[in-house]
Amino acid sequence: MKKQILLINDLAGYGKVATAAMMPILSYMGHPVYNLPTALVSNTLDYGKFNIMDTTEYIQGVFPVWKELGFRFDAIATGFMASVKQARIIAEYCKEQAQRGTTVFVDPIMGDEGKLYNGVTEETVESMREMIGVADLIFPNYTEACFLTDSSFKEQGVTLEEAFDLTDRLRKMGSRSVLVTSMVIDGKHAVAGFNRESGEHFVLHYDEIPVHFPGTGDMFSAILIGRLLSGNQLKESTRHAMDALYKLIECNKDNVDKNCGIPVENWLSLL
Repeated sequence: MKKQILLINDLAGYGKVATAAMMPILSYMGHPVYNLPTALVSNTLDYGKFNIMDTTEYIQGVFPVWKELGFRFDAIATGFMASVKQARIIAEYCKEQAQRGTTVFVDPIMGDEGKLYNGVTEETVESMREMIGVADLIFPNYTEACFLTDSSFKEQGVTLEEAFDLTDRLRKMGSRSVLVTSMVIDGKHAVAGFNRESGEHFVLHYDEIPVHFPGTGDMFSAILIGRLLSGNQLKESTRHAMDALYKLIECNKDNVDKNCGIPVENWLSLL
């Protein structure tokens, strides 16, 4: 049976990122998708100018209504958090739902390329550590993994032993299974992971296409989650998501306006 999933992430009015990128994919994969926007954003940030509205007050009013109505979800996937206060409210809700059997996926969106995004503070990092504590699976990129574990970011990359040590440090913070994306391991682009069900560490390599689209991480997350909710194993689902994302980027690498992201609705058959 298909699983009902709640996306808790920002929503862009113009551009295929976050919720706008994930909903078409998960819906195409057959899962009923619901959403709770953490922020309303005019367009992808890559355009340089944008308007953003924090929805924390709205969220505070939503959860009591949902609880009164008895709404339940098989899975929750969290992404961008607009504030520390918001992250703590959402973490508490996820904790309550996890105790009822809901699977929680956490993408601790905070930074990339060794730096935190503008506006992200140590308080934000700490609140994301709270989110990890209630997660069944987290998938930070290498930068985010370093900040979460207070580890040094190594621009030249890491060894396989160092990669697995990083996943173990994240696992000790509470998450059952872990993926760390956008790594360079022994000179090769890779994703490192630990699957709690099998007790297995693993690493999967990929070829990088030298082009930037916003929202590709969200698309990877959606494909991965969709496969997992359909009963596939973590390593297999990760490989499938990596390969599908490669195809999406390859087919769109010559797009003129890359700031808008990949028009994923046109390419769902690749999934």
